Amino acid sequence: MSWARQIHLKSPDDLQIMREAGRINASVLATVKALLKPGVSTADLNAAAEEVLKKHGCVSPFKGYGHPPFPTSITVSVNQELVHGIPSRKRKLKTGDIVSIDCGTILDGFVADSAFTAGVGDISPEAETLLKVTEGALNAAIEKMRVGNRTGDVSAAIQKHVENHGFYVTREYTGHGVGRQMHEGPQVPNYGRAGTGMPLKAGMTIAIEPMVLVGTAETKVLSDKWTVESADGSLTAHFEHSVAVTEGEPLLLTVQ
Repeated sequence: MSWARQIHLKSPDDLQIMREAGRINASVLATVKALLKPGVSTADLNAAAEEVLKKHGCVSPFKGYGHPPFPTSITVSVNQELVHGIPSRKRKLKTGDIVSIDCGTILDGFVADSAFTAGVGDISPEAETLLKVTEGALNAAIEKMRVGNRTGDVSAAIQKHVENHGFYVTREYTGHGVGRQMHEGPQVPNYGRAGTGMPLKAGMTIAIEPMVLVGTAETKVLSDKWTVESADGSLTAHFEHSVAVTEGEPLLLTVQ
C-alpha cells in the first residue's frame, strides 16, 4: 500500500458521522469492560459487543476481515497476547488477568476504531504500571495530533513515554488512518523520530494505538493466524483512540 495515496481528509460533515460512530464504539467498549469478571468467557464479551452494535444498526469492520476471515466483531487479547485475540467459549477470564479489547464500528460508511486494556479483579503491580504507561503513551501521542506537527512527532511521543518507563513498543504493528476504510493512510508506527514523516493536516483522522510489551519488542503469531503474542510470554497492553486533526485542539472521536 502507498500510505500517501490512501490519505483522505475529512469534511466537517464526515467528522460528525465519525464522531457518532465513535460514541457507539465507546458504548460497546464500556459494555464489555463492565463484564470483565472471573468466569466470563471471551465469547461472552463478543456476544455483548454484538448486541450493542445491533441495537444501533451497526456492524464491526473486524468480522470477516482478512485471510483467514476474522470470525468475530471484537478482538480479546489476554495477558501475553498483544493484539488480534479471537474470542472463544473455552477461554474464561481469571482474577489477575489483563484483557485488551479492540472494537470497530461502521456507521453510514465511516469507521470508528478504539481499544483499551483493563484488569480482572486485583492485578499485579507490574500489570498496573504497564496499563498506566500504555494509556499515558496514548495521551502523549494525542497531544501531538496538531497542524504543524508530523507523524514522526506522534510516533516519537509514544516511543519516548514507553521506553522512559523501561517497556518496549512493537515494531511490527502500527497506528493508521481511519475513515471510509478501517486502514487508510498515514501509517503511524509506535516508534519514530520527531520532525519526520508526513505533515499533519486538518481533516486527517488517525487511529493511534500504542502496543506495549514488558520484556521484549519481539512478537509471534499463533497457529490461528491472527493472535499476536509477546515472543517471551511477558505481559502486554494496548490502548487506542481514533483522533481527528483540526485547526485547534485534537478531536477525540471514540469517546462517549
